Amino acid sequence: MSASPLSPTPPGDQPAGVAPDTEAESSTAASAVPDPRRRWRRRLAGVGGLVLLGILLGGCKLPTFYGYRGVTSQSHDESLLYEGTVIAAIVVGVITGSLIIWSALRYRRKSDTIPRQFQYHIPLEIFYTVVPIVIVLALFGFTVYTENKIDNVVPNPALNIRVTAFQWGWRYDYTNYHVFVEGVRTEDPDPVGLDGKTCVQSAPTPNDCLGPGLVMPVGETVRITLLSNDVVHGFYVPQFNFSRYALPGVVNRFDFNVQKPGIYRAQCTQLCGLYHAEMFFHVVALPRAQFLAWVHGSQPQPIADAGPIPTAAQSAKAVVPPPPAATTKSSAAS
Repeated sequence: MSASPLSPTPPGDQPAGVAPDTEAESSTAASAVPDPRRRWRRRLAGVGGLVLLGILLGGCKLPTFYGYRGVTSQSHDESLLYEGTVIAAIVVGVITGSLIIWSALRYRRKSDTIPRQFQYHIPLEIFYTVVPIVIVLALFGFTVYTENKIDNVVPNPALNIRVTAFQWGWRYDYTNYHVFVEGVRTEDPDPVGLDGKTCVQSAPTPNDCLGPGLVMPVGETVRITLLSNDVVHGFYVPQFNFSRYALPGVVNRFDFNVQKPGIYRAQCTQLCGLYHAEMFFHVVALPRAQFLAWVHGSQPQPIADAGPIPTAAQSAKAVVPPPPAATTKSSAAS
């Protein structure tokens, strides 16, 4: 006698490899009960993620991210651009990394069942195409705006200084006062510091006073005209967030407006020959009264006037003879 279609199949008539219905129902009911161990694993993973995030954030120096905030108005603008770029990168990285980790954990393989497949997801594709373009355009716009502010030169600066690089030293001509300072390698011929002290007494470390000092007033726009008399040199002041090449035959002009008195180390950053590693200099930013006392405290000597700033062709032909081991601040005789 054959079994009715509505009657249950006898246990003995089950096909090979197929469990009885009661066992299937019991396994389904068991899988519906949450596993306490899985819940604890999730909690531990969340706590571990928070601890790791705290360690990573603890290694960051906020808000400068190990960059210089800058002591000039120009370098401060550059610092803001750098900080904004890093913050944007962190936000994008956190969102992207979180989505990747969440997808890997949420949809990790649990069975051999192939999940539902999608060929297109138009809203998502538009999102991850448009958003990166908007981010890049925004960063590009802020970069151009900041670069224009940094490279802008005012019509009438308070002070003009002609900086001439040579192997292996620096010469500063204060064209407003007909005074110049010239030094070679690590020697400082005029170790001026703050409040009437020497440079070593004013600087955080003696290494900040290596090379000749470029003295300028605080809170005023200073025009730097950068020249080279032999090879390519690099004019770099880390705390100014500024670097510019001194090129033979090329006259570079830029402005500084130092906001804080201090001693700021600097150096040549372009390989320029045998003693490149010793071609240091430093910037001495003084209050206006102290700067005037320094610039008028030089003793007049019968030397030639520094003259007007040379053209690019004249600069290319000029040759600076090797200076003595140390020179002194001098002023042109009137």
